[in-house]
Amino acid sequence: MFINRTNDGLNNLCGKQIARFCMQLGISQRELADRVQLAGIDINKNAIQRIESGKRFVTDIEIVAFAKVFQVAFEELLLA
Repeated sequence: MFINRTNDGLNNLCGKQIARFCMQLGISQRELADRVQLAGIDINKNAIQRIESGKRFVTDIEIVAFAKVFQVAFEELLLA
């Protein structure tokens, strides 16, 4: 049976990296949500909070939008 979680029980690999990039840029979860919305993805602060805590899955389209907002390659969001 396939399990859709990381070894530590998280639903995504990128949440910790997203939180780190936000901290480096000095932006809040709300501001990140606003920037991702400008990139064309309908997301809110609560979804960002759930992504960062590993409670929400992240689609490939969302990962690309986060990479655009942070101006990094999407692979950098997947580094553990």
